Amino acid sequence: MKKRILLKLSGEAIAGGKTNGFDDEIIKDVALQVKEIVDSGISVGIVIGGGNFWRGRSGSAEIDRTKSDSIGMLATVMNCIYVSEIFRMQGMMTNILTPFECGSFTKLFSKDRANKYFSKNMVVFFAGGTGHPFFSTDTGVVLRAIETDCDGIYLAKAIDGVYDRDPKNDPSAKKYDRVSIHEVIEKELAVVDLTASVMCMEHGMHMYVFALNKPHSIRDAVLGDFDGTEVYVD
Repeated sequence: MKKRILLKLSGEAIAGGKTNGFDDEIIKDVALQVKEIVDSGISVGIVIGGGNFWRGRSGSAEIDRTKSDSIGMLATVMNCIYVSEIFRMQGMMTNILTPFECGSFTKLFSKDRANKYFSKNMVVFFAGGTGHPFFSTDTGVVLRAIETDCDGIYLAKAIDGVYDRDPKNDPSAKKYDRVSIHEVIEKELAVVDLTASVMCMEHGMHMYVFALNKPHSIRDAVLGDFDGTEVYVD
């Protein structure tokens, strides 16, 4: 039985069919599933990407990379503030931690502070990535999972697992039930970026990849009915 997990949601996922912004029904459904997990005694941390507002170099190609990444980090903060409020409406306690000061909007991240919130049955949102440019949200996810002693990372994606080839381009692509992080790196299977993959390998952090759009997929993945792909570290 896992005691603490980190859930990664993409910004596009919480936007639903919209090109940007939020789909409240999707977020509410996620919140209700997470509530079941928390009520079962498992602590939940959440990282949300910023792709519903800003993705990589979404603006002019001439914009400075560090500024572009800063905008992306702020997009994740906006997402966590909004989603956190939807969670609160469903009866959960939440808090948002960032690696940089955001006035009174968030609290500054520390492991001790995160553990204090987890001990109070709060859902902890980790926003702002690593706080530095040139690092993806993937790296932020793995970093926070390692720092806060999570038992695994759950990646809710548009696809239902990890495949040996892109199933959109090749209908014969094979889905893995389990795959080692070494094979992920060797074959460039793109579960998370290379930096995040190496961090998982070095720290023994397992990942679980599954489809967000299946009914109750988050609850089922965490509470024992997992049908995605486990990325294991041997």
